[in-house]
Amino acid sequence: MHQWLRGKFIVFEGPDGSGKSTQLARFATDASAAGLEVIEVREPGGTSVGEQIRKVLLDPENTDMTIRCEMLLYMASRAQLVEQQIGPAISRGDLVLADRFVASTCAYQGTAGGLPMEEIFEVAAVATNHQMPDLTVIFDVDEVTAAKRLNPLLDRMEQKGAEFHRRVRDGYHALFAADPEHVLLIDATGDADSVYARATAEIEAKLTARC
Repeated sequence: MHQWLRGKFIVFEGPDGSGKSTQLARFATDASAAGLEVIEVREPGGTSVGEQIRKVLLDPENTDMTIRCEMLLYMASRAQLVEQQIGPAISRGDLVLADRFVASTCAYQGTAGGLPMEEIFEVAAVATNHQMPDLTVIFDVDEVTAAKRLNPLLDRMEQKGAEFHRRVRDGYHALFAADPEHVLLIDATGDADSVYARATAEIEAKLTARC
């Protein structure tokens, strides 16, 4: 890990069961060992307010929640997270690693859920105060493989079924196709070590190319 990571905002994304959280934790450990100040955040959550919103969003009992309500709750949690955690950390020169961000809303509530993408981007601009990641790393895995990796006690989002999660994956692929400069697509079907090696190499190549 090198100093080119200082002040950077990197988001780890992917379908449920992609292994993104495991990869983020490993990346954070290595960055900290290299002497970087690292802030890890998750979505929804990461703040006191955000964690309360998370409970509502992931509660399996909330079966009647509409997609539009769902999107706005994610954005509300995100607004608190940016103002309270992400923005100040970037200003200090810390490395910010986020487990999900706007790309998740585009894939889950947009492509899979049916909300117009332009509406999501408009709300996101307000929620984040235009604070967007330097790089979004999508860990790509097919829905069958992902389902095998999930905890049998599924939360509300994980319970939405194979067809929904296939569309989520399509959404992530569309984001990569639309902005390969700021989005990486990593094959996450292999073992954790090989996936991590590929991801770190591509993150370094992408960010150092901009220096």
